[in-house]
Amino acid sequence: MSKTKAYTVAEEIAHALTHGVGAIAAIVGLIFMLVWAVSYGDTFHVVSAAIYGASLILLYLASTLYHAFPWPRIKAFFQQMDHAAIYVLIAGTYTPFALVNLRGPWGWSLLGVVWGIAVVGVIMEVAMKERKKWLSLSLYLGMGWMALIMIKPMIDSVEPGGLWLLLAGGLAYTFGVIFYVWKSLRYHHAIWHVFVLAGSVLHFFSVFYFVLPHSDVV
Repeated sequence: MSKTKAYTVAEEIAHALTHGVGAIAAIVGLIFMLVWAVSYGDTFHVVSAAIYGASLILLYLASTLYHAFPWPRIKAFFQQMDHAAIYVLIAGTYTPFALVNLRGPWGWSLLGVVWGIAVVGVIMEVAMKERKKWLSLSLYLGMGWMALIMIKPMIDSVEPGGLWLLLAGGLAYTFGVIFYVWKSLRYHHAIWHVFVLAGSVLHFFSVFYFVLPHSDVV
């Protein structure tokens, strides 16, 4: 288990508020996507929306509770959940594109690989007594940019607008890591949260507009 960094009360309030907003937005987003998918899509659209939306809620809820609770033991528990939920969100974000856009050999292979890595990552976060931050960050970033391996199938199956939103979201998450590790900067973690929110918003629109069906909607 990693040691919990001592933030000021004001910083923790900022942390809880930023990702609390994300948790509320994720719940609303999940409901909206599910209603849309059920109304206009097929089973793959519904399952994709459910998994992606649930992974967003898990990440933002775990992060909010981690920063909201002042008691060390409870805080440490939700910190573990927060770190583990990042793997779930990354795999959850891949899922709609794998199930709907790619499908076939590329889609099923991608799905198996990312969720396999996610399971290993979650076990690692929960089981390791001393968290290796460099290892976690490497896995997060490696999973996130693994899509580059299958860039050709992605270009063939996802419209340009969806790809640009995916790229912009990935860059937001990646550049945010600079502030995540910038410990000497006050409110550095809150700034990181803002970058995470930006990445999530960009990826949400990519999923909603370029994975869920729109052509048959009047």
